[in-house]
This record gives sequence, C-alpha cells and structure tokens, in this order.
Amino acid sequence: MPGAAEAIAALRVAGRPVGFLSNKPLETRADYAAKLTRLGIPAAPEDVINSSLVLARHLHVLDPGAPVFVIGEPPMLAEMRAHGFEVRDDERVRWVVIAFDRTFSYAKLNTALQAVKRGARLIATNPDRTCPVEGGEIPDCAGMIAAVEAVTDTKVEVVVGKPSPIILEVALASLGVSAADAVMVGDRVETDIAMGRRSGLHTILVLSGVTRADDPRIAQHPADHVIGSVEDLIER
Repeated sequence: MPGAAEAIAALRVAGRPVGFLSNKPLETRADYAAKLTRLGIPAAPEDVINSSLVLARHLHVLDPGAPVFVIGEPPMLAEMRAHGFEVRDDERVRWVVIAFDRTFSYAKLNTALQAVKRGARLIATNPDRTCPVEGGEIPDCAGMIAAVEAVTDTKVEVVVGKPSPIILEVALASLGVSAADAVMVGDRVETDIAMGRRSGLHTILVLSGVTRADDPRIAQHPADHVIGSVEDLIER
C-alpha cells in the first residue's frame, strides 16, 4: 500500500508500539515478518500475532500435548508441533483443528468426521469467509468450518481469530498496553472493527482492502474513524 511504510515509521518515531495482527495461518510469524521487512516495514517475528500461534497457545492451556488432527497447511502443523502437540493423520485424536487450508480434501473431511464420532472436539483459527488475493478473493477458513460442522453435526467450540477477544488479548499483551490505550486499524468491519469496538479499543477502518465505502456493514459496526488508506494515519 502506498504510504504504509511511512505511516508505520512515523508511528514508531512517535514512540507508539505497533503490532501486526492476522487471521492467516498460511505462513509462520517469521515469514510474515520477513515479508513486511521486504516491503519496507522492518518487523521481527515477535511483532506478528497470527491465528495459528494463538490457537496453539490457547489449546496448550486447555489440553497440553493432546493428540490432534489438523486441517491446515504445513506452517499450521509446525506451529502445533512446536507447542508440544501430537499431530496425527488419523482419527485417534482429542481435537480436530480447523484452519484455512488450500489443500482441503474429502479425505481430510472424512478423518474429521471419524474423529468426532470417536469423541474429538472442534477448534478453529478464524471465521473469515474469503481471503483477498490479487484480482479477487478465494475461500477461507469459514468454508472448512462449515463443511466439518455439516458432516459431523457438531459446532466448533472456539474460534480464536478476529473478532475473538482471545487473539486480541495476545496482541495487547505483546504490545504491553491496555485496550483503552490501543487502536485497532483494519479493513474488515465484521472482524477488525467489531472486535475492537467490543473490547473498548479505538477503531479505524481503512477502505483500501476488503471493505468498500458503500458497504452496508459499516453502519452495523461503526468505526471511530474511516480513512482511505493506512497512509492517512500520518495526518491523524
């Protein structure tokens, strides 16, 4: 985004800690930090909070070391292993972890079904219906969640990503600030802005991403400010 690097740099010069919060579990935190750095926004892995990290941490509290079946891509599986979980490829598990998975298949759906029939519980990374890509959008984790819930007749117990307060609590702790002292900047009214408003953060909606100016959902989740792009933060 034009001006994004300059906006982040200006915030940092002003002494404002900045964190990058993402529902995407497709790459590691180090990968996302490296991408930001390549785009002119220096970032370290600890500056990035994504849904795979938050799910692994949350489940580690609920059921440390549990056997899990993961509907997800290799970075998601690696995150679970890094947190001590036994990642299996069969139904003999206590949890089915559902993440954004571009390799989602009938075989994975069947394994999830068999696992739930044996008593496994469901947890997911994020509720996004689609993921924006160059030239449009592609199906996101909501599609995998809907498929698993439909065949198992079982609801996902926890979705940790935005707009869940779970991911926000991790982000605030990482920044070392309270909700009252934080601002949520995002391009999705139903996740970024809704989450910020519910938890008492100041909210800024940017119209350079998923949400457009004529989106009726803006009225349902009104942000404190609506700006054209992240570069406009310099003027605030």
